Order: sequence, then structure tokens, then C-alpha cells
Amino acid sequence: MTDKSKPSDRTKETEHKLTLRQLRLADYKSIKAIMDTVYSNLGGSWTKEEFAALLKAFPEGQICITDKGKVVAGALSIIVKYSDYGDKHTYEQIVGKGKFDTHNPDGDTLYGVDVFVDPDYRNLRLGRRLYDARKEMCENLNMRGIIAGGRIPGYMEHADKMSPRKYIDMVRNKEIYDPILTFQLSNDFHVRKILKGYMPSDIESKAYATLLEWINVYYEEREELIGGQKTVVRIGIVQWQMRNLTSLEDLLQQIEFYVDTVSSYKADIIMFPEFFNAPLMALSNDPHPSAAIRSLADYTDEVREKLISMALSYNINIIAGSMPEYNNKQLHNVSYLCRRDGTYDKQYKLHVTPDEAAYWGLRGGNKLSIFDTDIGKIGILICYDVEFPELARMLSDMDMKILFVPYWTDTKNAYLRVRRCAQARAIENECYVAITGSVGNLPRVENMDIQYSQSAVFSPSDFAFPHDAVVAEATPNTEMTLIADLDLDLLKDLNTGGSVRNLRDRRKDLYNVNWILD
Repeated sequence: MTDKSKPSDRTKETEHKLTLRQLRLADYKSIKAIMDTVYSNLGGSWTKEEFAALLKAFPEGQICITDKGKVVAGALSIIVKYSDYGDKHTYEQIVGKGKFDTHNPDGDTLYGVDVFVDPDYRNLRLGRRLYDARKEMCENLNMRGIIAGGRIPGYMEHADKMSPRKYIDMVRNKEIYDPILTFQLSNDFHVRKILKGYMPSDIESKAYATLLEWINVYYEEREELIGGQKTVVRIGIVQWQMRNLTSLEDLLQQIEFYVDTVSSYKADIIMFPEFFNAPLMALSNDPHPSAAIRSLADYTDEVREKLISMALSYNINIIAGSMPEYNNKQLHNVSYLCRRDGTYDKQYKLHVTPDEAAYWGLRGGNKLSIFDTDIGKIGILICYDVEFPELARMLSDMDMKILFVPYWTDTKNAYLRVRRCAQARAIENECYVAITGSVGNLPRVENMDIQYSQSAVFSPSDFAFPHDAVVAEATPNTEMTLIADLDLDLLKDLNTGGSVRNLRDRRKDLYNVNWILD
């Protein structure tokens, strides 16, 4: 018996054979050709480097339709945590100016970067296929929904007669046809907001855009039962009283008292001042300052180990102000971060004052570090270092949210240099800055005999923060602690919707700050 349904008989050659698949770097030439045609008046295609960055960040989100192997349409997407941007954002912010470092695999929203179709294939409804594939992707990834910025190119013909809002209403009511908005509305998207300046170069849309949303009704809230990163961080800072001590045990007892007290308020981190262990210098038999501080360095390892133990016991991260470190005939000033998981890191003071060099022979370190903690990324700059804005800017570029500045100052004018610079760092880097120093006097310790301090916590200066940009402030020259709650989500809101946006508005096309030493 003859089989009358051989594969060669069933499969007939047709004009088209469409396939939906993920994009590959080898597809760039085809993508470029389509985008250069479709966006001829908007700068054309992404560069190959930008396309590669997108594929590296989120390969699963870049899809295309091929016809007999030829790419004829594509859709590009990233994942964002939408609260990082809110409704007030631009296209350049979302795509990270082509770097696509804005992709966040832990985000909750699929953001539609682009959809494009070869003009020769627009009668095949390929855009609908791509939108349907995006919706499927959104559901499978358990995203809240899809957000996209939509151009309204038909508005140019009506701009002299009606507002963008009226135009959108007319399109929604089928009174006017817009080649993009009409399509998006027909695919179950709704207009969430009208944006001005979303894509300033879009002349046809008069720089207006619609912020469109498709809601995933199958979304299930994801909750971390334990160990999730906090959005509100509680910090404690100690305005430390310098007092005469008879032994190292006296110092450790005083330290543990504060660690115990601040941790009882469920604080996440506690900071001590620069050279908070200086009273131990009075125990040295050598009255010369350079010898006394080197003898102080003999205690550093033991104090650090005790602090690590306290961090574990009291479940609190400890910034151990600073202590001298003497190795290989070189004296440095170092701040230790003792984490509550038992690990530690350190940051050297990079700039030493003329007085520190002359009296003690201190040398500056040569490395700037960003520290990962269970409350997010933090930076530490010791006293004089905060007066050099480049350091905080580089930490900010590494996503620092809180800057800690332990200091020691003898006079009010010295203190004000630290304070004013710390406040500037908070504003220009859109971060919180906590500073603390010591009070009292040490008659038997040369070059550290008097102290002046008013510890404080500073915020950026905008409506969401305290009116004077001071979160908390100590009484001058009085031993005390400050406890402050810092809302990290406010920093995200500031970055995307603040009255001014110092980080985003930097002219990186004109200048930058780089670390030279490898």
C-alpha cells in the first residue's frame, strides 16, 4: 500500500515562513538595516556595542521574527524595579544612555525598549505577534506588567489645534488614527501618563510621549521571608568622650557599653570617631608624639578582633572609627568595618593633614573601596578625606547610599570644614552622610589634647527630606549617641524625580572623575 501523505507532499513552498526566536549578536546587521530605515529621523540604529550590551544584560528579553531566516521584526526589553524610576523618567534614563546597566534581574516590571518592523512586512501584523510574545514573557517571568514609552507621531499635524491630552482622547475614541498609539491601545495597553521630554529629539511627537502599561493579572507578589535588604536603615553614631584610661580593658568596656546600648535600639550599624582609642597613648612611657602613636598601633589588632566579636554577639555592623596601623616601617590611619556576619574590611585614610605628617609621620593610603553590607553599599572616608569631593563622587558611581565619616577635630573651624564638606557630599551625590567625632580632652597626650565635635547625619536637600537637610544632630561637645532612620527609597525617588538631579544631570560628555592607580 502506498503512503499518499509523504512529508514532501504535505509541506508546500509558500511565500513566507515566519519564526519567532531570541535575537543573537549575528543578527545585528539585519537589525541595523531595519532600524536605520524606521528611525531615519531619530538617529537610526543602536550601535553594535549597545546592541551587544543589551544582549549581555538580558538575552532572553530580545526577540525577533524571521522570514526564511531573515530578521524582519524585533522587540527589545529590559527588567526594571519600577519604583527606582517612577512615572517621571526619560528614555535615556531607562536605557542607561545605551549601556543598559539599568537592567535589574530582581525587578518587577518588563520595560519595552523598542519594537520595529521592516516596512515591507507591515501588512503581516508582526507587531501584534511581538506584543503577544512580550505578554507571554511577562507572565512567565512573573512581572507586574509591561511599561513602555510610546511616541505619538500623528500629533504634529494637530499640535496647533489641540493639547496632547485632547489628541490622546481623540485617538482613544477612534476619532483620530495614530500609527503607534492606535496600535498600542488595540493591544490592551492603557495610557498611564503623558510625558514631556521623554524623547526630546522626537519632532513628530513634539517631544511628547505616552507612558503605557499592560497589567499582568496573573502576577503573584514575591516576598522574601527573611534576609531581604532593608529600605529603611537605622544607624547609631557615638559622639565619644575622651577620658583617661588605666588599661585596654577600660577602653573595651566603654566600647562594649555603646555597642550594647545602640544595638538594643535594633540599629543596623554603629560608628565610632577617628582615633577613638587615643587615650591609650597616655599609657606609653615615651612622651614623643611619633613614638606614642606607634605604641598605640600595637593595640590595633586586638581591638579589631574584639570589635568583630562584638559585631557578632550584638548583631550589629561596627565602623571602628579609625586606628593607627604600623607595618613595614609605615604608619597609616585605617578604619575597620566589622560586619555582623563575622567578616571585616578596611579603608585607609588617603589624605593626611600637614599636622599628622609633621607630628606622627602618617602616610596616606592608596586604595578607595566600596563596601557591601546587609544594608546596602556604603563608603567610609576618614576626616580630611571628605574635603576632597572626587572620592565621594567615585563612591557614588559605585552605588554608595550612605557615607560614613569618622573625624577628629580640635577646633570649631576645623570641625566646620568637615561638616560643610559632608553636607555638600550629601547633596551632590544624592546620599546620606553620617559624621562623628570626639569631645573632651587628653592632657597627657600631645597633639590630641583638645577636641571639638557636633556629630550629625545629613541628607540631600529636597522636599522629601528634612527642611534643613539635617536628619539628626548632637549637642556640641557633649558625650552622647544619635539614632537615625534613613529611608533609602527616598534616594531612588530623588534620582528620578527630584527638583534637581545632580547625578543624572552631570555632563559626562565634558568631564569625568577616574582613579588613576591600578
